Amino acid sequence: MIPPRPLSRIKWLYHFTDTRNLPLIREMGGLFSTAKLREMGVDEFHTGGNKWSLDADEMFGMDRYVHLCFRSTHPMEYIAKQEGRIEKSVFLLVGGDVLRLKGVRYSPGVSNKSGTKICDIQEARDQIDYDVLYTRMPWSDPEVQARLQAAEKCEILVPDHVPMKYLEKYFPNG
Repeated sequence: MIPPRPLSRIKWLYHFTDTRNLPLIREMGGLFSTAKLREMGVDEFHTGGNKWSLDADEMFGMDRYVHLCFRSTHPMEYIAKQEGRIEKSVFLLVGGDVLRLKGVRYSPGVSNKSGTKICDIQEARDQIDYDVLYTRMPWSDPEVQARLQAAEKCEILVPDHVPMKYLEKYFPNG
């Protein structure tokens, strides 16, 4: 039996946002789920999701999580810029230690898609395609490209809040 792969291979995760959100992220002390932002009465936040996506997040309970990705590219970021929801984007580096927070989940694709099987982060260790994410690969190979595109849609879901200490690389002074 092959032992489970260590989550410690994940040094960084990413969260894309509109640069207009950066002062509020600093002021509030980190990243918050859209549900928490609503509860706190914050309505001047520029999300990447369109109305359909935000409604689907709420319907499936995904609005209770901060969504992180494995790479500094994401299909939704591209679409959000094309559609004008995001003026200028930035991918924030989030320390991999965030995976140790209670209640962190993994989605093997877009989390608000019907039928997506969300699981506990420990269960995800053998589902994450570490090779395509962290190993040199023959990038021109169509199979590798397909794996990479699939990995770019996966999400790490952190309940409610990613504290500023996990964003120190981007906000070095807290």
